[in-house]
Amino acid sequence: MEKITSFEQFEQAKQGEKVVFQFSANWCPDCRFLDMFFQEIIDENKDFTFYYVDRDQFIEVCQNLDIFGIPSFVAFNKGEEIGRYVNKDRKTKEQVEEFLEGLRGK
Repeated sequence: MEKITSFEQFEQAKQGEKVVFQFSANWCPDCRFLDMFFQEIIDENKDFTFYYVDRDQFIEVCQNLDIFGIPSFVAFNKGEEIGRYVNKDRKTKEQVEEFLEGLRGK
């Protein structure tokens, strides 16, 4: 998963097809919980492109997208938001897979 390193890169990436941004932070234990299975999710969902967004580095992006809890996910297709799974709760593999399944066909 590629890490977003600039606002310009974020803006360009969200113009792609079926893009999922994972908003996270190194200090967040619930975010680190995702590390146990997230590569498997990426491998099983090749129809999506995944990006990691550090919440602390891109706080303005988070504010603009109303992301006040992490870990959270926001998906875009050609610049249009097609789904969000945004809250402060720990997410299981099954919950993330269900979110991704709901994006298909959008």
